[in-house]
Amino acid sequence: MVTAAGPWDSTGQRTAERDRVVAREHTGGADHGRGSGAAGSPRPAPSAGAVLAALGGTTAPGGGTKAAPADGTAVADVLDPLLEDPALGTHRAASVVDLTTGKRLYGLGGDVPLTPASTTKIATAVAALTALGPDHRLTTRAALEADTGELVLVGGGDPTLTAREDARGLASLRALAEKTAAALEKRDVRKVTLSYDTTLYAGAEMHPIGVNENLAPVTALMADEARTDDSTSGPAPREADPADAAARAFAGFLKQHGITASAPGPSKATDRSDTLATVSSPPLSALVERMLTNSDNDLAEALARHTAAASGRPADFDGASAAVGETLKRLGLPVGGARFHDGSGLDRADLVTADLLTALLAEAADPARPQLRPVLTGLPVAGFTGTLAGRYTDGAAGLVRAKTGTLTGVNTLAGTATTSDGHVLAFAFLANETTDPWTAQYTLDKAATSLT
Repeated sequence: MVTAAGPWDSTGQRTAERDRVVAREHTGGADHGRGSGAAGSPRPAPSAGAVLAALGGTTAPGGGTKAAPADGTAVADVLDPLLEDPALGTHRAASVVDLTTGKRLYGLGGDVPLTPASTTKIATAVAALTALGPDHRLTTRAALEADTGELVLVGGGDPTLTAREDARGLASLRALAEKTAAALEKRDVRKVTLSYDTTLYAGAEMHPIGVNENLAPVTALMADEARTDDSTSGPAPREADPADAAARAFAGFLKQHGITASAPGPSKATDRSDTLATVSSPPLSALVERMLTNSDNDLAEALARHTAAASGRPADFDGASAAVGETLKRLGLPVGGARFHDGSGLDRADLVTADLLTALLAEAADPARPQLRPVLTGLPVAGFTGTLAGRYTDGAAGLVRAKTGTLTGVNTLAGTATTSDGHVLAFAFLANETTDPWTAQYTLDKAATSLT
């Protein structure tokens, strides 16, 4: 029920975020203190404190957001024995920060760079939202060349573009074909030479891991992340040439509307071309949430490339990696020792510190940076959503929200935990050279649970 009907609005943002100021003005529970007053009637439940308060905030009399503990002794007493577990391998690091005050409560090798796996996506999310803004959309278009009459399908770097009949709020390739056909008919054009343009991105399409069901070739044009099955997340077989497959599907949809198209080939739309139709993705805020909840590698690589383009760098692996690092540095985050080689964390050469991960989460919680809030609202909810749906069923379900990270010999976890007395903590746990991934994962889950 939480997954299906939770407090989300059409943009993917938590409705509660927008209503926070109003909610703080009330003092009661569901009836906001307007109880009947009849003898023996139940008292209304107390209102919860603000989820995110200004850094440096204090405890309000009679409730509200809790201030940080005086010191981190209690946290150390709980975490030290857990993080000494041999299941966490030979290299481990941890950091815990109180999001109300920004105070660091715990650190274990917090400044030591380790392989982060998919927790890299937290960095990608912060960089993309900073460079592009939460309302940015990725647009795919069809353009007609004035001189040659060639119809060019121009990729906008939107891996969520869908060819499925039910678009479910995503940009629809079918809708683009319908609008394009209508525009061509107005010009009395019934037959076209079709091509596709992927030049928004540069460099190699293949990730250093090679052909892998966790990621399609990185190209500016694809439909449904180039999946060849009906899946919408997780590993899946992929098209070898996503752009060609998307263009062929587009040609098929054009035919349904009376337009005959040639077999497509690669090309580049010129400045003289006339845009006939466009379709756009959901806003970047929703894309970031999807990327984090589902650990979507295709979206992560796309957002890293868009960050590069917005930063004036080539939209390739090197440019995207440099742009993410530079953007985080401009925010004043502790990027010393960090190395980014992709946006998804699939590259084992990526290096991130636990201190950087908690600093990213604290930045996203800062009331002065509301554009970064999707980094928090997109984190999987323990026991309910995304990559944590099947975890924490007997512990901190609903109290932990975290991004997972797993590669061979690497287990990581970074997110937020709400304590029983009202603290909201950011945490990051990294373990490298693990030999038993399931036990390592269980130990990290237990550490996050202990914070609640």
